[in-house]
Formats: sequence, structure tokens, C-alpha cells
Amino acid sequence: MIVGVPKEIKNNESRVGMTPAGVLELVKNGHTVYVQSGAGEGSGFFNSDYQQAGAVIVDTIGQVYAMSEMIVKVKEPIEEEYPLIQKGQIVFTYFHFASSERLTKAMIASKSICIAYETVEDEDGSLPLLTPMSEVAGRMAIQQGAKYLEKPVKGRGVLLGGVPGVAPGKVLVLGAGVVGIQAAKMAAGLGAHVTIMDVNMKRLRYVNDVMPNHVVTEFSNEYNIRRHIKTHDLIIGGVLLKGSKAPNLITRDMLKEMRPGTVIVDVAVDQGGCVETTKATTHEDPIYIIDDVVHYAVANMPGAVPHTSTMALTNVTLPYVLKLANLGWEKACSLDPGLQKGLNILDGEVVYKEIIEAFTWEAVFN
Repeated sequence: MIVGVPKEIKNNESRVGMTPAGVLELVKNGHTVYVQSGAGEGSGFFNSDYQQAGAVIVDTIGQVYAMSEMIVKVKEPIEEEYPLIQKGQIVFTYFHFASSERLTKAMIASKSICIAYETVEDEDGSLPLLTPMSEVAGRMAIQQGAKYLEKPVKGRGVLLGGVPGVAPGKVLVLGAGVVGIQAAKMAAGLGAHVTIMDVNMKRLRYVNDVMPNHVVTEFSNEYNIRRHIKTHDLIIGGVLLKGSKAPNLITRDMLKEMRPGTVIVDVAVDQGGCVETTKATTHEDPIYIIDDVVHYAVANMPGAVPHTSTMALTNVTLPYVLKLANLGWEKACSLDPGLQKGLNILDGEVVYKEIIEAFTWEAVFN
């Protein structure tokens, strides 16, 4: 199969869909890999590295799309990429369709085969291709939150770890999934007081077992959330519903109950955000303020640490890329039910029901 790796063109996205190590494995399996010139530079991988691994370097993104049967990338195609995608072409990337009706309609019109990293599942129902980026984003959420709590950027002026004689900052984590666990771990490591909330008691029991005593668990409901947002300095939104839009756990009216300078980091922004006032931002312009509450909602947080992120991503995507390239998407998906769940749009039809539900479209699923 001919596999293409284009350069990401989303704002400040320095990750790349495949490392030279991944390219080498594809070439060893008899496949041709086209890599756009400069695609890996932001992650610390250069044209010469890809060439040594057996890739063919091409100059433009148009050439990559035109010559490839499968595109392997990181982020969803943006508007200027829409016309480049061909009928029957496999596009393997993060899509997060439920948060963008425009993207969904564009991919329907392209009649391509859209396989979304974020809905591929393991046998236990976990999301192997989303997990490493959730780990990165969860850890980064605390780094960024700590920075924006500083007074010069309109935060409360709180040091999360405190100092002797001064109480530490308080962090509220919504969701005890991968993002939430990693955020709680980082915040606890700084010495902050952490409250982590979820509706899944199994997850809360797990957190209670593995975290130190200054990480406390509480069942998530509106009453408890409203109570805690009044006293916490940093709020992390780490809620995920597979393939669906995130629920609004914090509504606009709740902002007035928070203290001025409270910081919200909504990691769920890729799925629409779990805060009603969330709107996607970029690394170039990462925050905005509503009712004196600082919102950080960068939609590609791991893109800020691309060397780590790209290697972590290729570690988990490569086995699926090889399977798709070796067998073709139809056979690969028929033999791997978890990969089949990654199929979101197929030849102009949405085949993932949560996307239909997100836009209140009508469809029949067997």
C-alpha cells in the first residue's frame, strides 16, 4: 500500500503522524511511504531521518494526498485539506467528529474512509490510541493551570504547592479517566490539595487506592460541583464520552460562583468541552476570560510537546497502520472488532451512531 504522511497545518501543531521508526516498519513490510518535506521537523525528525528509514520525501501536501492510498496524520483535516482528500482514500487520524458538523459534512462529501483514532477500542473497552495523548494532556493541564494561576496573567496568584505556613492550592478534577488520573497525579506531586469527581464508583475506588491522602474522591453531581467550584483555584475538565460530545458539567451561571482568577483548563475541548463557556483556543492565543474566570481551552495541548507526543502516538498507532496496510481496511476491520469501531464515515455515510446523535440527524443503525 502507498502510505502518506503530510505535514500538520493546524495552528501550532508540531506533531507528525509517524516517526522514522514507524516508516521503517512499513517499508520492511513492502509498503511505499511518502513523507512531506519538513513534516517531522517540529518533533525533532528530519528529512534525512525519514530517507534513511526508506521514505520518499515529496515537496507539497497536495502530492502526499494525490499519491497515497492511506493518509496517516495527527489532527483532523482542516478546511484547506478538504479538497485534497480522495474518494476511497483511508484517512487515519484524530477526528472528533461530534464537535464539528462542518468537518463531518466535508468528510461525508469526500467519500473517503475515515478511521478515527479516538474510537478504536481494546477488548476491555479502553481507547488505546487516545490514551497516550490523554496522558500527555492530563499532565500538561496542571503545568498550564499552574502557570495561569499567576497574577500577571490574571490568575488568583496562588502557588499550587503552597509554602510552609501557607495552605496549598486546591485543584478540582472532573472525570477520573486517563486525563483525570494524570492531572491528579501531577497536582498531587506539586503538593496541591486535589478533589477528583466521577459518576463511576469503580474509578473513584481505584483513585482512592492508588493516590496519596491529599487526593480525595467525591461522586459527581451538580450539587457537589457547585459546592466545590466556590473554593477551588484550578478546575480541570477531563470528561470523555466515547465518540460523543462532552456534557456541560459547568454552566455559564456557575462562573459567578467562582472566585476571580479561578482557572479552568478544559481538556475535553476536542469533544466540545465540558464547560458551557468553552471555545477552542490555540497555543498562540491560549486563554480568554469570562466573568473574571480564566479559560484555557487549547484543542491540541500535546502539540506543545511534540517530540514526546509523536513518539507516544506512533507507539500505539503503528500496529494498526501495519494491519491496515497489510490487509486493506475491509479485511483488517473484519478481523479486528476494536479497529472496526474506529470506522466513523464510510463512502459518504456516517457509520458511528454517536456522531448522528451529536447533530440530531436521523439514521437507522442495526
